Amino acid sequence: MSHTGVDVIDFLFYTIYPVIGIFAVELASRLIRAPKWTKLWTQAAVSFGFGIYYWFILPAPQNFPLTALVMFALGVALVYQGRRAKISPDKSPY
Repeated sequence: MSHTGVDVIDFLFYTIYPVIGIFAVELASRLIRAPKWTKLWTQAAVSFGFGIYYWFILPAPQNFPLTALVMFALGVALVYQGRRAKISPDKSPY
């Protein structure tokens, strides 16, 4: 992907890393039997972290602001679902 200054393999890794992070939180929360709301809020923190990294930490020609916006939107949705799960755990299927 020469127009963004990122190699194709690196772009695939940048796409896969957030998925791995969110699934790792899912696996860890199932192993320790954490409440749903803590799992969802931890996944939101992972999403916000990747959003910040993709927008502000990567160098200018290689950053991904649109991907960062998607990560921020996912983080907001996960915080909302975590809040719902904390208020009424039986109504949250997550």
